[in-house]
Amino acid sequence: MTLHMVTITVRKQSLKLLKRSFGLLITLAVIAPLFRLQVPASGTPASGIPASTSTRGSSAFAPTVANKTAAPANGPRGMVWIPGGEFSMGSEEPSTDAVCGGYERMRDARPIHRVYVDGFWMDNTEVTNQEFEKFVKATGYRTVAEITPTQEQFPTVPRENLVAGSTVFTPTPNPVPLNNMFQWWRYIKGTDWRHPEGPTSNLKGRGKYPVVQVAYPDAAAYAKWAGKRLPTEAEWEFAARGGQTGTLYPWGNEFKPNGKFMANIYEGKFPVNDTGEDGFVGLAPVGKFPANAYGLYDMAGNTWEWCSDWYRADYYEQLAMQNKGVMSNPQGPDNSWDPAEPGEKKRVHRGGSFLCTDQYCARYMLGTRGKGEVTTATNHLGFRCVQSPTKAR
Repeated sequence: MTLHMVTITVRKQSLKLLKRSFGLLITLAVIAPLFRLQVPASGTPASGIPASTSTRGSSAFAPTVANKTAAPANGPRGMVWIPGGEFSMGSEEPSTDAVCGGYERMRDARPIHRVYVDGFWMDNTEVTNQEFEKFVKATGYRTVAEITPTQEQFPTVPRENLVAGSTVFTPTPNPVPLNNMFQWWRYIKGTDWRHPEGPTSNLKGRGKYPVVQVAYPDAAAYAKWAGKRLPTEAEWEFAARGGQTGTLYPWGNEFKPNGKFMANIYEGKFPVNDTGEDGFVGLAPVGKFPANAYGLYDMAGNTWEWCSDWYRADYYEQLAMQNKGVMSNPQGPDNSWDPAEPGEKKRVHRGGSFLCTDQYCARYMLGTRGKGEVTTATNHLGFRCVQSPTKAR
């Protein structure tokens, strides 16, 4: 489908239908939910929550207090022990002089609040293609992107547009205004986890790359098969912080310590040319950058990662109003709410991706939040799993 055809389709179809999902809808309009959710137009609030929660000029972070209990014996292969404990969750105002986060205010990540989580095991990398392939071979599972939508699901969409596929980042030939994501995303027929950049792409030599083009049900199905689960948002952030207090990144406060890149993000002019100064143009194999203090790789950049929590832009505000003190093992809100699309069901994303840049989206910083409609799959979205100690094998 050409961009011209997509534009015509967008204009003809009802917005209610077109906003449902990247993975199920066969128009480029489905791309808007993901990036409205992550990157508003310049000058537009990132959420509908009040702006009074900024911590400009001071820090709201109290010390992280990790549990001292030793890790259980015989931990699961490929997982590391996260001790749990109490910490300050969230992000300070990223547009202050002290915090370089692009133009996004990221109000959904404030107020900073105290949280306690129990200890757990966590995959030390994102789930890889070769690991996901074992799951598919064992179960015959088909991902959302591989299943053709039906006329019953979308009765107003022309039958010829009901094709399986997913969305792929496509660089623009020249610089463009950054207020229209339709310019660099394409819905491509035949795109799925085996063909992450379109039907002509494949996984040859990419067994150790993170699996992408996985929607939330796909990630949850893998986790269940593996005897694991997806992390809560609180677990994910505690683990990413590695026992540190209020740092900007999983490795500390300096973006490039001693001039060294610590994560796979976007260098160069977005969205025209990723220069690969960090060593990779686009996605990187897992574990190519230093681990954090808990032994976790790629907790910033490379791929976004699904969390189990529903996304609400005002969730942290709700917690503050409840004034419950330290939240213990929070599971997230009971439902989803994004003011840009209040009717869509979205889950939390964490960690940012290889497309993150302070020119556009700097949500690779600790405490910041992403979100996505649950049937959405893209080539910059993956996941990792966790396991409670009582279930460890």
